[in-house]
Amino acid sequence: MPDRPDYPALTRGQIAVLDRVNAGESGLPVLQQLVRLAQDVLGARGAGFAEYASGHGRIIAATGVCEPAIGRRVERRLEGTGRTLLIPLDSVNDEFARQIDGGDLRHMLGARCEAGDTFTGSLHVYFGADAGEPGPEHHAVLELLAGHIGRLYGLGAGLPVHPAPAPDAQADRDLWVAVTSHELRTPVTVIKGYADTLTNHWDTLGEPGRREAVRVIGNRAGELARLVDRLLSAASDDGVVGSAPAGPFDLVEALREAVGELPADLRRRLKFGQMPGDLPKAYGNRDSIATILTELTTNAEKYSEPDTTVELCAGMDDDVLRFRVADRGVGIAPEHVERAFERYWQAEGGDRHHHPGAGLGLYLVRRMVERQHGWVSLRPREGGGTVAEVRLPRA
Repeated sequence: MPDRPDYPALTRGQIAVLDRVNAGESGLPVLQQLVRLAQDVLGARGAGFAEYASGHGRIIAATGVCEPAIGRRVERRLEGTGRTLLIPLDSVNDEFARQIDGGDLRHMLGARCEAGDTFTGSLHVYFGADAGEPGPEHHAVLELLAGHIGRLYGLGAGLPVHPAPAPDAQADRDLWVAVTSHELRTPVTVIKGYADTLTNHWDTLGEPGRREAVRVIGNRAGELARLVDRLLSAASDDGVVGSAPAGPFDLVEALREAVGELPADLRRRLKFGQMPGDLPKAYGNRDSIATILTELTTNAEKYSEPDTTVELCAGMDDDVLRFRVADRGVGIAPEHVERAFERYWQAEGGDRHHHPGAGLGLYLVRRMVERQHGWVSLRPREGGGTVAEVRLPRA
């Protein structure tokens, strides 16, 4: 750690952020730039920002050694004698520290970010074991950058990433009914249509025609079963219907079995990357891996061209096992990487005619993964496309 912050870099960085804000930019990309600025100016190994959402917090931006923590949920609790729910800075420091490779951290600084009377989140920086003790100037610079983040939230454009839920319960129920009826109607109509065709034209269809009709009915019935599972899961309290108890399991073996359950067209597009056979056991619900992988690969298929591949790989970072699904599709905008996990939300793009979607897939994936004390994140892929990453605790 330098004895003093890099003030020339701080000046240049603040000007660059101000230029972007004056040009109409805001939201997560500018927030990420401020987090990067904190790391660079203070000479830290990593930096991160946790946004305070309704009832909890979530790490939505990070750089350096803190980057693997993106997507991590942080629980909120009452702090002090007031009635305001806050996330203690030490608890967020601990959440970041658990994800940092090497475990050789010596100092961690945190500062809360405020927009008016509202605590919007907290900014954190991490220094290595060879760093000296942070001084008053380091604290002052961190507070300054936390103030910039608070003002960024005050603009209200693209932030907070997790807006407060609408208070109108009836409107939410109406939307649920509309989505459910719309999504069920298409596969049911197709199944009924082909069943009627088989009943009324069995003899004239011939063997090839009958086989094709049965194939379509089978495919659509599978889609319908998966859709019903998603709808029931989204309506349940825990996010997983009929789930088995958690326990140790072989992640690579579970992923390979889950691939075998994917639709044939999607299996043909799937390419295996690194899938080490000597990984330690993961801890969680093995049965959920098939559902999680189906949702992530289906989402990748939806937003990429049919002639492109979808890559699956697995690995380990310290005490966390991970797997990634990466595509070469239209990609995801940085400001959408958290909104994509909201219920009913869908990005523009993709083939909506063939893949209409209810906007429930990623929402359910996050609920299932977090129920297993893991976390999931999205990020743009270098060169185009999207990377979805799931991390689960080691057994």
